[in-house]
Amino acid sequence: MVKILKWLVIAFMTITLSAAISGYFIYKQLSIDLPDVKTLHNVQYQIPLSIYTKDNLLIAQFGEKKRTPITIENIPQQLINAFIAAEDDSFYQHPGVDFKGLLRAGLQLILTGKKKQGGSTITMQVTRNFLLSNERTYTRKLKEIILALKIEQEYPKNKILELYLNQIFMGHRAYGIDAAAQTYYGKPLSELSLAEHAMIAGLPKAPSIYNPITNETRAIERRNYVLRRMLELNRITQQQYEDAYRQPSTAKLQSISLEVSALYVAEMVRQKLFELYGEQAYTSGFKVYTTLNSTLQTAANQALTNTLHAYDQRHGYRHSKINQDRHFSESPVIGDTFPAKVIRIKNNLLTARLQNNTLIEIPKENFQWTGATTRRSPLQINDIIRVRQLQNSSWALTQIPETEGAFVSLDPSNGAILALTGGFDFFRNKYNRVTQSKRQPGSGFKPIIYTTALEQGYTAASLINDAPIIDNPGKENEWRPENYSKRFYGPTRIRSALTHSRNIISIRLLKEMGVDKAVATALRFGFIEQQIPKTLSLALGSGYASPLQMARVYATFANGGFLIKPYFIERIESNEGDIIYQAKPKVACPDCDNTQELNHGYAPRIISPQICFLMNSLLRDVVQYGTATGAKVLGRQDIAGKTGTTNEQRDAWFNGYTPTNVAIAWVGFDDFSPLGNRETGGVTALPMWVDFMRTALKDVMENPLEVPTGIVKAFISPKTGLLTASNNSDGIWEFFQADHVPTRFMSNDSTINYDHADERAIENLF
Repeated sequence: MVKILKWLVIAFMTITLSAAISGYFIYKQLSIDLPDVKTLHNVQYQIPLSIYTKDNLLIAQFGEKKRTPITIENIPQQLINAFIAAEDDSFYQHPGVDFKGLLRAGLQLILTGKKKQGGSTITMQVTRNFLLSNERTYTRKLKEIILALKIEQEYPKNKILELYLNQIFMGHRAYGIDAAAQTYYGKPLSELSLAEHAMIAGLPKAPSIYNPITNETRAIERRNYVLRRMLELNRITQQQYEDAYRQPSTAKLQSISLEVSALYVAEMVRQKLFELYGEQAYTSGFKVYTTLNSTLQTAANQALTNTLHAYDQRHGYRHSKINQDRHFSESPVIGDTFPAKVIRIKNNLLTARLQNNTLIEIPKENFQWTGATTRRSPLQINDIIRVRQLQNSSWALTQIPETEGAFVSLDPSNGAILALTGGFDFFRNKYNRVTQSKRQPGSGFKPIIYTTALEQGYTAASLINDAPIIDNPGKENEWRPENYSKRFYGPTRIRSALTHSRNIISIRLLKEMGVDKAVATALRFGFIEQQIPKTLSLALGSGYASPLQMARVYATFANGGFLIKPYFIERIESNEGDIIYQAKPKVACPDCDNTQELNHGYAPRIISPQICFLMNSLLRDVVQYGTATGAKVLGRQDIAGKTGTTNEQRDAWFNGYTPTNVAIAWVGFDDFSPLGNRETGGVTALPMWVDFMRTALKDVMENPLEVPTGIVKAFISPKTGLLTASNNSDGIWEFFQADHVPTRFMSNDSTINYDHADERAIENLF
């Protein structure tokens, strides 16, 4: 017996030693290619790209994984208790591995052949999520155990728990507990109830099965299990348990709470970040702060929407299309228009039902433009219509505009884009008409022609004959340009010609100066040669430009003569808040000399202060007396700009500015169809600009036009452009460059030399 016992001891020791040696060699072998647990000191979570306005309001997020990392100090203790109870109740006691749990799982596997208890601790899950793959092999499990033990030696428990709670998948693209709170409840963790904490803690076991959105019954069962475990562990009282147990599910899938609608700009940012960082842009947690002003962006959106609807109403209700919508329940919201079903038309009210079953009433004044009345109506009960809510909260019958628009506003001093909307509805058509369109600028190009003329020695008082022009007479390409009015006005001062947008004057000016000189000026203003036809049609804006390019052109007049570069990203921050990019735009500096501009990175001056002043004077007259008098409703004297209308009214523009804001409004069809008779820049596009500027100029002081050195004020005859006696009742004051003052004097229909003129006719403004 003793001998047998001796052999048994020897056999046991041999087996134990062999197992230990084998275990050691297995450990050494597995440890060869194990990842370094120290990498968890610098974990890079996959966090979406977030884009904000300059005043810190969210515009958009891009990235498959919704995640907002949170430190352990900011996690409610009740939520921590819920996770410990649900996932690993001995977390704070074990060394990273729950050997008893593993033993139970192993015995169950041997006895039943099925794996029902995984025995994984929170630490082991951290190992699997951060350092290993999800393959189901015994080798991976052994590696998981080894790494879990190493992690516990390297990190405190709370750090391990923080890693776990920020990494776990919670369903519906949400990763981590903060994203889960926002996804299912739309509020921060600190505002969740005990029942909601338990619901979130129940998700990691199987997010697809225990999801309160897709399977509420199973989710509540799992939540109640978590509550019961918390009670058993004395983490909550019996009363708390019972109260939470009786709570219904309050989960509701939340969309990202975007605070400002600026999706065209968001897409511009996304493209730029992808260009810089590739796929990493969507996972690195970059925070991009744009140059947008949220108040101005909202105003731009509303201005464009109102303008397109106004145009649409002028051209009638499209009766034939009323019942061609998709099935009512599937009809999408497009822009600001909602699908609705007609219920009744009675007593000057149209009653309709929205998709959410809300009944709305549309007063007569908001649907009579369609021709619908209580006695005669193209509408029938159950017709599918489109409605929109006006700014006064009343509802109106509407339709989806067929025409499109674009609007951009920027700071002329540095080029910062303050507001931008590239169309009626980004989701309907992502084409950004502000940056991507190639449209004829029409008369909006004329300031380039007039700038060139002033630089060539013409003055605001120079007379050009407004008379018929025939280019290439008798040839196949014969061209007979006309003014918009179809009339000719004879000798006309340049000031009056620009004010009233006389086409013939622009063409004659260009012909006298030479096309090459105007092309050179356009190139200085930022155009490229491909955009500029080298023919007389250039005078009518026959090239192409985007609204953003036109904003750059007019910014030069607004800022004193400098060519700025538009930009839309103010800064980029890392997920940790470090600034990794800060915009440093070249700014206009009217008080700098050329040397300072070169040495300090200021924007280059492209026109002199004198030319800039004269152009401002001319362009302000366009608003006060010319084609843009609709802007006078704003009651300001510092507004300047130029309307633009192309052949057959295919494009309608207003390019306008004050010293603090340049804004470009454009309306047209994407397929270049005509807008219709009398749909000019002053009628079609200007209202958008005015609507926006009501907000942009609120509480902004007027800026009087300051006269620079080198400008002289002279009293002239408007009929001849020559000096006239100061007591001439028909005379007017005009500005001139000092070396281009008229040298002849008008007296009784004859001219005399300036040397003998009434010297009071000239006021030196040096």
